[in-house]
Amino acid sequence: MSETSNPQLRARDDIVLKVEHLVVTFDVGRELVQAVSDVSFDIARGETLGLVGESGCGKSTVGRAIMQLPPPKGGKVIFKGQDITQLEGEALRKTRTALQMIFQDPISSLNPRRRVKDIIAEGLQIWERPNQRARVEEVMEAVGLDPETAADRRPHQFSGGQCQRICIARSLALDPDVLICDEPVSALDVSVQAQILNLLEDMKARYQLTMVFVAHNLAVVKHISDRVAVMYLGKLCEIGSVDAVYQHPSHPYTQALLASIPELETSQEDAIPLLQGDIPSPMNPPSGCRFRTRCPKAQAICAQQEPAMQASPSGIGDHFVACHFPG
Repeated sequence: MSETSNPQLRARDDIVLKVEHLVVTFDVGRELVQAVSDVSFDIARGETLGLVGESGCGKSTVGRAIMQLPPPKGGKVIFKGQDITQLEGEALRKTRTALQMIFQDPISSLNPRRRVKDIIAEGLQIWERPNQRARVEEVMEAVGLDPETAADRRPHQFSGGQCQRICIARSLALDPDVLICDEPVSALDVSVQAQILNLLEDMKARYQLTMVFVAHNLAVVKHISDRVAVMYLGKLCEIGSVDAVYQHPSHPYTQALLASIPELETSQEDAIPLLQGDIPSPMNPPSGCRFRTRCPKAQAICAQQEPAMQASPSGIGDHFVACHFPG
């Protein structure tokens, strides 16, 4: 496949991360789960890309595949001009220092036996970075943790929101270029979510980060992202700027997702029907368009031919949709 089949990939000099034709499959007994199928997107320096979709659509798998956890079955992950899917051993380990990940459950992603200062310093110690203590104190203060009172405590002594602050500090210690956030607020109380989102925004500006933000909550994604990529059953169905996707959704699935966001005032005339039925099994996805079994616009061609990514009828630049009947 060539880049011409991916019009959503931009010709810019400041692209930090480019994912091309990413494929991730898992063997489950005698069945093959197609978790991610031919996904392509790019992220420019300083951007935040929100990756959204229902549970099981493959968005978290994309984030892990970028980190080579596990390595994808096909496609490329090009970081600063280098395809990291071709790296192994020490070369891959060294590259990963510039790509850090924040996981969904902050408490279970921290070693309960270790003190906070040792958790944050682990990467610094492995790579023998200088001024480790000063760096640990710097990132702890940056995320709102007092080194004097928090450094010698263990994860179980903190709340979920504080544990996520520890995870963010750990990810920042090695001064990464790209931060992949795998639903970092979904396990937290609503009252704490806004604090962590604001913290991520502050850290992005302070440390000049480029971010991939994986989430199923579209309201959260709108708050933090510059661009949005919508996934369904392992496929990318729409991508564009936040304004383009939220104000001019072109794919029926994106329209249904946005219609599901609670609003204080609703109009029955303009209401889009909520999605009916369940996501098909990734072991046996539908032919043609994978969304056709739940799509109100589905016609014969949708079962026969997979829709290619094309410019959205919104007319907004860098807004693309994979649909035979975009609206």
